[in-house]
Amino acid sequence: MNLLIALLLAASLPLAAARWLRVAQREHYLPGAVCGFARRWWTVDSRNIALLGLGVVGLVGSLWEPWAAVVPIEVAAVGPFGLSMRGSTSPLAWTRRLRTLAGVYTALSALLVAVGALAGFAAAAMGATALAAPVVVDLALALTRPLEKRAAGRFVDRARSSLDRVSPTRVAITGSFGKTTVKGYLRHLVSGSRSVVASPASFNNTGGLSRTVNEHLTPDTEVFIAEMGAYGPGEIRDLCSWVRPDVAVLCHIGPVHLERFGTLEATVRAKAEIFETAGTAVLNVDDPLIDPLAGELADRGLTVVTCSGGGRGATTADVIVTTVASGPGAESGAGPVRPGSRSRCLVTVRGETFESSLPDDTHSDNAALAVGAAVALGVEPSTAAGRLPGLRGAPHRREFSVSPTGVTVIDDTFNSNPAGAAAAVAALASVPARRRVVATPGMVELGDRQRTENIEFGRLAATTADTVIIIGRTNRAALLEGSRSGTAEVVVVANRGEAVQWARNNLEAGDAVLYENDLPDHFP
Repeated sequence: MNLLIALLLAASLPLAAARWLRVAQREHYLPGAVCGFARRWWTVDSRNIALLGLGVVGLVGSLWEPWAAVVPIEVAAVGPFGLSMRGSTSPLAWTRRLRTLAGVYTALSALLVAVGALAGFAAAAMGATALAAPVVVDLALALTRPLEKRAAGRFVDRARSSLDRVSPTRVAITGSFGKTTVKGYLRHLVSGSRSVVASPASFNNTGGLSRTVNEHLTPDTEVFIAEMGAYGPGEIRDLCSWVRPDVAVLCHIGPVHLERFGTLEATVRAKAEIFETAGTAVLNVDDPLIDPLAGELADRGLTVVTCSGGGRGATTADVIVTTVASGPGAESGAGPVRPGSRSRCLVTVRGETFESSLPDDTHSDNAALAVGAAVALGVEPSTAAGRLPGLRGAPHRREFSVSPTGVTVIDDTFNSNPAGAAAAVAALASVPARRRVVATPGMVELGDRQRTENIEFGRLAATTADTVIIIGRTNRAALLEGSRSGTAEVVVVANRGEAVQWARNNLEAGDAVLYENDLPDHFP
């Protein structure tokens, strides 16, 4: 009997492992992430809850009847329902790191079965090993993490040597959101007078930044701009230990990744690690969580450049960028969005004011941060102000286009924070349209604020749009609850592909659709 169960386990375990190994890969190989997703998937609906319950009953029964171990083994092979082994939006890629992880996972699984057999519970051990695949993957992640960090060290050492050899002025940018946009703005403002290399897309971790340096830094590079992301304390400190920024920028603090940081105060502390090696700090003092850092950093001897988009910090900021009302609905920092159009703005740098213009989809506080950092790098304020009309937003962040059928499409799929989501809905509202649609899976990783933030977003979408398309199951209940406060028609679909197909089938020339955030298919 045990031999037959072992053969069944050998056939079924790769199916279970593939699902959770893909989750590990998509979640940047963070220990603990796989178990978190296992909780999401097994509890997302009654089918998966019932399936997991069946597996647990079989596992308990196998303590007395070995054949009952077949049940948890089969449950692990087929479930949870909806989580693909291969994936479509985020397919499994058998990289060297994933192969190593799979090997350690296999060894750990064999060890668990062997220990169970020695204790006289071979069948139960096999059932438990199958059902506990997410736990075993997370254990394998924890065991391999030091080895992977050591393996990545040679790329970091090479990048450190390149930076020391070329010796560009180094800029680091972080924040809960806005960092990719500010990075792009700063690159544009500086590139008119100096040679610039910036980390592409969202290459903001050790692997991405070392790769950027090793592949793109050239002997004539004068400025290197590094976007820095973090899932927890210490990560930005590790990046700064070898990037060693001269100028550090802190954009915005919000509940993005709050379930990893715990509190907004912890988020501020983790992000503020970016100033530990810098000589100049550029701060968004419109953000009440960032504003207090100005005095603290000045006391530590840093040169502090305070920036404002016309908000709460405008009265004392060193750099202020404000749009000038020029029509109905236009106001500082948030005029009506007209694709390709610009609004007049005023740029004030330490009391000297310049007139310029900004693309209508530009947040003035992000523009102010870019100007502040550019001035810190030695760009003349008048030069920085003169280049503002050429700013371009980051891809997939309030990106406008018109489909072949004449439908205005706002692609905000790379945005996942409440402030950005609200701004995207405001952009949709400002577009002249016969019918407006919001398609969204909601926002994730907001900790204990996730439900309330998605309820509020559902309310906002349903009171602005004519139709709200709710994608997936992760935030479905919260979005449905919020949407009841509005008058919009609500459509529920399983994935973004179905949402796009709905739009193609139902929207016509003169209509507009906002795709707000996008979750890869390892989310329910």
